Amino acid sequence: MTDPSYHRQIVVSTAPQIGNTGWNDEDDESQHIWVAGYAVRDPARMPSSWRSRRSLEAELVDQGVVGIAGVDTRGLTRHVREHGTMRGGIFSGSALSAPKRMVAQVSAGPRGLGAELATQVTTCRPYVVPARGRKRFTVAALDLGIKTNTPRMMALRGMEVHILPSSTPLDEVLAIGADGVFLSNGPGDPATADAQVELVRRILDRRIPLFGICFGNQILGRALGRETYKLRYGHRGINIPVVDATTGAVAITAQNHGFAVEGEPGEEFATDFGPAAVSHHCANDCTVEGLRLLDRPAFSVQFHPESAAGPHDAAPLFDHFAQLMEGDR
Repeated sequence: MTDPSYHRQIVVSTAPQIGNTGWNDEDDESQHIWVAGYAVRDPARMPSSWRSRRSLEAELVDQGVVGIAGVDTRGLTRHVREHGTMRGGIFSGSALSAPKRMVAQVSAGPRGLGAELATQVTTCRPYVVPARGRKRFTVAALDLGIKTNTPRMMALRGMEVHILPSSTPLDEVLAIGADGVFLSNGPGDPATADAQVELVRRILDRRIPLFGICFGNQILGRALGRETYKLRYGHRGINIPVVDATTGAVAITAQNHGFAVEGEPGEEFATDFGPAAVSHHCANDCTVEGLRLLDRPAFSVQFHPESAAGPHDAAPLFDHFAQLMEGDR
């Protein structure tokens, strides 16, 4: 819930019991909860974990986030899979006596298509996450909704990470003396990210090593001339299989996105920066899950290698980013 990629979304948990581990102060992926609402079937009456500091309900109340319980969340999930992602609302009290008015209010709400949300979740000012141990690289990370564990994973590999606002121009990126540029995850429609796409194109012109995840994958795709489109119901959760086109290996990944880059599994295509390829695809629906340039040090994936929360299969991608920066030297 503290992942900025979930900004303006109502999250529905399909697991029946939620909240048994409570809420701690170590696992937050940003400064506050970003979800617009939370729907569960059976909330725990009390937390049971040595790490818990308070209940899930107490944290939702404290941060002003509405929740609803007693929902057949698996039935709701089947409905979304049948009809696609849709707008929704959570109501209580006297509003329940006017269902048509509730539906009208939800229908009048903003759509996901065309939503520009990255500027709503990005940092207001630059800050630095220092390298752990010996500093090996300097990385400029464009914050489109970055999670706390992402720069931590890079710092563990000797990278000093400069977190920059989403609107940062090229001259400020270059002023850092970055060995590489990182494009973070984030919410919204990638078709609205024209400024970031142009920034990436100028970075690619200079052959600076580049690594993007999630929203960053979509931005790189656009910079390479690919179109993006809205998925019927998106990829959500921590058990989504992704196939590496080069090795055939399957990684179980964490994902949260409603848009994708056009392309076919293993496809190679021409760009303004030389040949590129679809490096990964989803085993469930064959959508694009990764891109890479073949003659320049740039690649991206549509999933979360920082594994917070989720599996650790994709963590070596940070090592690959380090290798690109080392090779560039």
